[in-house]
Amino acid sequence: MSRADDSAGPTAGPTAGPTALNRPGDPADHPTPDSAPDSGGPAVPAERPTSLLGNLVRGALIGAVETVPGVSGGTVALVVGIYHHIIDSAAHVISAVRRLITGPDRRAGAAEHLRLVHWRVVVPVGLAMVLAVFTVAGPMADAMENHPVMMRALFFGMVLASVAVPFRMMLQGLATERFRRVAVGRDPAEVRLRPIHLIGGLAAAAATFLLVSLPPASVEAHPLVLVPAAMVAVSALVLPGLSGSFLLLTFGLYEPTLRAVDELDLAYLGVFALGMALGMVVVVKLLKWLLDHHHTITLALLTGVMIGGLRTLWPWQDEARALFTPGDDAGPAALLALAGFAVVALLLVVDARVQRRFLREHDAHAGAVRG
Repeated sequence: MSRADDSAGPTAGPTAGPTALNRPGDPADHPTPDSAPDSGGPAVPAERPTSLLGNLVRGALIGAVETVPGVSGGTVALVVGIYHHIIDSAAHVISAVRRLITGPDRRAGAAEHLRLVHWRVVVPVGLAMVLAVFTVAGPMADAMENHPVMMRALFFGMVLASVAVPFRMMLQGLATERFRRVAVGRDPAEVRLRPIHLIGGLAAAAATFLLVSLPPASVEAHPLVLVPAAMVAVSALVLPGLSGSFLLLTFGLYEPTLRAVDELDLAYLGVFALGMALGMVVVVKLLKWLLDHHHTITLALLTGVMIGGLRTLWPWQDEARALFTPGDDAGPAALLALAGFAVVALLLVVDARVQRRFLREHDAHAGAVRG
């Protein structure tokens, strides 16, 4: 596989288009204490003022949807206009911790990063997210237990619509790289989908399908399982379109996690929080590196994972995850699946419009700065 086939992302150069983890305004484009102000990417538009009440509502929306498989908290954060604030702030917090541990100028360097955190946004948003999760977790767990067929049908439609997200990002990355090559006088024909991308996506779908076919009894909420699951699930917070609850479903840990939240199982929640913290440092950084350096194949694999994971949400299955044909409730279940699909599809349309508006505003601001 040639380098050109898989570089349709931020590594293509300063003019490359945005991806989920590196859009204009993301941490990669911000001047940081480790770099000179004029050595970073394009200037970022000034932060729009947001009210305390508005940020509480935004956080509550994100927290509530994070409990619903198929709906991405990252997508909602984009739609309500705080995605870049959250990602930028998370990057500065991680950098502050790293600077405090490794130096140089540990205290001063860490303090410099912490001053760049959007505290007026992340504090109320974070508090509202936590409160929303604790509020919604119990009713959601009860609904899954009492109406498994209908809830899985609803989630199936939601996740099916969400599959379009990584696939769309993959095509956008390829289109951006082709445009960049034309701009610099290079042949854009080399940048296209190749068999390796299809093979990788199919392999990821097959592997995920087999993994989620395992009986739930074989996946226990042991710390050695819970920590990696939390590490992977937290990546959904920074990748719009990917649902953390859906990832927990593929591990068989969705309902146990909801119950732990509802019943305040501190031992379970402590281990899960440890996994999330490690995931923010390790998985999120790894995911960003993969998207920067192997954009197309990474998104092809993510698309395959989401398709294969749909097996978990097939409405008609027994406790051992053995599938069976639809019953008399097929009609209502199909309607719920269509409703779930429509809700996510509408959210993705709004998301796309918000992204286009942000890029127009960013380009106008960058042009004004250059002028």
